[in-house]
Amino acid sequence: MRVVFAGTPQTAVPSLEALVASRHEVVAVVTRPPARSGRGRSLADSPVAEAAAAHGIEVLTPVTPSDPDFLERLRELAPDCCPIVAYGALIRREALDIPEYGWVNLHFSVLPAWRGAAPVQRSIMAGDEVTGASVFSLTEGLDEGPVLGVLTERVREDDTAGTLLERLAHEGAGLLVDALDHIEIGDIAAHPQPEDNISHAPKLTTEDARIDWDRPAFAVDRHVRGCTPAPGAWSELGDLRVKIEPFGMTDENTLAPGHVVFGKREVRVGTATTDVLLGTVRPHGRKPMAAADWGRGLSDPPAAFA
Repeated sequence: MRVVFAGTPQTAVPSLEALVASRHEVVAVVTRPPARSGRGRSLADSPVAEAAAAHGIEVLTPVTPSDPDFLERLRELAPDCCPIVAYGALIRREALDIPEYGWVNLHFSVLPAWRGAAPVQRSIMAGDEVTGASVFSLTEGLDEGPVLGVLTERVREDDTAGTLLERLAHEGAGLLVDALDHIEIGDIAAHPQPEDNISHAPKLTTEDARIDWDRPAFAVDRHVRGCTPAPGAWSELGDLRVKIEPFGMTDENTLAPGHVVFGKREVRVGTATTDVLLGTVRPHGRKPMAAADWGRGLSDPPAAFA
């Protein structure tokens, strides 16, 4: 089957690699245009564009997938199907109708849970014990199309959004290729999503990542891990803003929520339940460091996080 793959971040690369290694022919890749990154803010190709170029695959970078020139090129390529993973733009009807078998999306949740841009982050933050990935037929509605296949994955106690997404990206790549195999054979059916238990996963903002120390330690822990590595959970100590990476839990309840004690070897913070021990922190404008080292460098710090 001839396919045009759409994807942009590193998360989508395992699916592209799996497709290249499959019996299907990847005739082109669609990805977002080069974006500015790094301290020099220089233009850089997306990870998917780089992977495609390494395989000698044509790369299309329309500003919008509704661009007439892009639509014309897609018609010329005449793909049978367009698999898509974390592309980063909405696909409208004029593009959806071009491939015979439509567009098939790999989404990192068990739909209809966590429709939207940040399913893994929101799942961890909500305290889910199990999540997964779904392959579904793309429609104009946000992650609403009928489902072709699902896998589940346990959320581990030490998972961050980064580690869980990496696992799902590799496991989901196999699910996506398997769905395309069965679409080509003609022995797979798409099932409408249930109309209950729908939840939404909008992109995390910086304000979403702010820590609320008045919540139980478990919830604060999940919040931090769901925001790691991006956008990064944070809190304020007086006028000092600091990003906080996953930390250690205790069985003790010695501090009021947000109150902090700086020791020689540990930094302890109170929550609504038990205290937590900060691990790595990143003060604004500085490199990550051990929390105890950060604390020793502070002079007369406030007694509590805001």
